[in-house]
Amino acid sequence: MTTLADCRALDAQDPLRALRDQFTVPEGVLYLDGNSLGVMPKAAPARIAEVVTKEWGEGLIRSWNTASWFDLPQRLGDKVARVIGAAPGEVVCTDSTSVNLYKVLFAALSQQKDSGRKLVVSERSNFPTDLYIAESLCRERGFTLKLIDAAELQGPGSVLTDEVAVLMLTHVNYRTGAMHDMKAITAAAHAVGALTVWDLAHSAGAVPVALNDSNADYAIGCGYKYLNGGPGAPAFAWVNTRHAGEFEQPLSGWWGHAAPFEFTPHYRPAPGVGRYLCGTQPIIALAGLECGLDTVLAAEAFNGTNGAMAALRTKSLALTDLFIQLVEERCAGQGLSLVTPREHAQRGSQVCLSRENPDDPQGGSGAYAIVQALIARGVIGDYRAGDSQMPDILRFGFTPLYIGFEDVWNSVEHLVQVLESGEWKREEFNRKNAVT
Repeated sequence: MTTLADCRALDAQDPLRALRDQFTVPEGVLYLDGNSLGVMPKAAPARIAEVVTKEWGEGLIRSWNTASWFDLPQRLGDKVARVIGAAPGEVVCTDSTSVNLYKVLFAALSQQKDSGRKLVVSERSNFPTDLYIAESLCRERGFTLKLIDAAELQGPGSVLTDEVAVLMLTHVNYRTGAMHDMKAITAAAHAVGALTVWDLAHSAGAVPVALNDSNADYAIGCGYKYLNGGPGAPAFAWVNTRHAGEFEQPLSGWWGHAAPFEFTPHYRPAPGVGRYLCGTQPIIALAGLECGLDTVLAAEAFNGTNGAMAALRTKSLALTDLFIQLVEERCAGQGLSLVTPREHAQRGSQVCLSRENPDDPQGGSGAYAIVQALIARGVIGDYRAGDSQMPDILRFGFTPLYIGFEDVWNSVEHLVQVLESGEWKREEFNRKNAVT
């Protein structure tokens, strides 16, 4: 049995433990929700204040040149490239994940418009906004959205046929933490002539990603989860260079023009990924995102030429292995079941649990109330509602930049107490908040 002393010894031996000093972690908080919103970097308030008071306040419009505001989307994109297996000049940071998904899916569908293919395939359990965007675009462009289970991507009955125009997947499933084999699935899609669109919202900064090695086509991702860019931070978009001269961008704003300050009446797209830019960029938000990106890239110092993600991945797997082990040892008999895959190659950086609640004749799991009781104790995870096909989920994200092994022990200790005491049954923990 693993003990608290064992966890403290693991922290003492952890080569990444100093990276926690980059963050402001509130006293008394065990934060296991970095897969929804990352912790604030200590550098962010001063940097944002500098942009506001100096660059905007004093430099005014001159700062587009003197403070290098103009190239910020590309400069930050090059930093993102270092954690997603892309090359310099292939990524831009801009807009939201939803807007960027609209852009790249539109581009992929435009490439397939004369192919005779009419199917866009995605997982039924994909993040809803991805499905909503795809549903809207398919309706506008004359395609059909087909929703599948992950198992249907492989084997003799695979849904990947020559009818598929685009395969749109989230690399790490937001509900379960299950991770796709990007390289194998991309190869299978290409074998039938389909293009791939990957959502990296729960991958970038959490697990190693190799877009170019996987020969993927398009990808987008989030700036405020594992990249710690702050609430609503700009997202990013990537396109394989083989498509760089042929893809169409539906939001053809002036910032994505080949020469924005020519002010010509007709659109001429910028070369490469620069055409993904649309309107004037959110400089203050980008400054916050850069602070978050720098916290991730700081891990490069611990892994040399292999980049930041290999070192972070090793610790992430150790943290999630420990959490799974402790929950199964210490919460036995409480109705909890592991939803996240045990296999390292199939797991992101989160652990998701479901629960059977024999005390509720209506079949309620109590998952929401358990999470609320934990939050009241300072253990911040989150809850995702189920439906007739999927259970309610207690979801815990592990960001190795600021989570340690003693944190894992203490989080499970709180979970044990909440379950054994029945504390979660209290009325205040069963009232649904607007944000769950």
